[in-house]
Amino acid sequence: MLKLINVNSYYGPSHVLQDISLEVNKGEIVCLLGANAAGKTTTMKTIFGLLHPKAGSILFEDQHIENKLTGDIVTSGLALVPEARRIFSRMSVLENLEMGAFSRSNRAEVKADIEHVCEVFPRIRERLKQIAGTMSGGEQQMLAMGRALMSRPRMICMDEPSMGLSPILVETVFNTILQIRKDGTTIFLVEQNASMALSLADRGYVLQTGKIVLSDTAPNLLTNDLVRQAYLGGA
Repeated sequence: MLKLINVNSYYGPSHVLQDISLEVNKGEIVCLLGANAAGKTTTMKTIFGLLHPKAGSILFEDQHIENKLTGDIVTSGLALVPEARRIFSRMSVLENLEMGAFSRSNRAEVKADIEHVCEVFPRIRERLKQIAGTMSGGEQQMLAMGRALMSRPRMICMDEPSMGLSPILVETVFNTILQIRKDGTTIFLVEQNASMALSLADRGYVLQTGKIVLSDTAPNLLTNDLVRQAYLGGA
């Protein structure tokens, strides 16, 4: 569904992504692992047109998107759960969900999808009228995921969904990711929590200083010495 081919991205003169190539197939959960400043968030920004690559190609369902606008990329069926959630903090929870459906005009379908999000995240149903910025971090993460679902994406990219959450909430978020995949949505996951990410992913890539240094199945990465030493504490 998603393919990056020799992608190179820059911030000014700084060459951040260097010949990045990866792919995500329909129905998969694929994770991108890496330490801080490895280029994980830059990869997400490049996929979604927030940063245009200077070289290379990005294809979603065989269509080039490397020069498209972010709104057009979302409309094409690709959704983002951004790093640090980035909810609309002064708007209500319901208004946040409605913003996720900005490109859709069938109000009956949007209403039905809000109901579906409330089934996936029961806590959101209890908070629909609440100002989103007053929710806990875990609740805001659920809202960010629910907002992404509102565009009816065929694939969701998630940037550090476990960041800043307690272990119990991390487990809840990852269980929800499995449920979203079960419902038919493909997932590309950027994570520092390598153990949790690899426990649910099918495959993974390891990013170091802007380069893919390793790719394999999730079980193989869990036992790889480089991954164990760098991301699993050598355990």
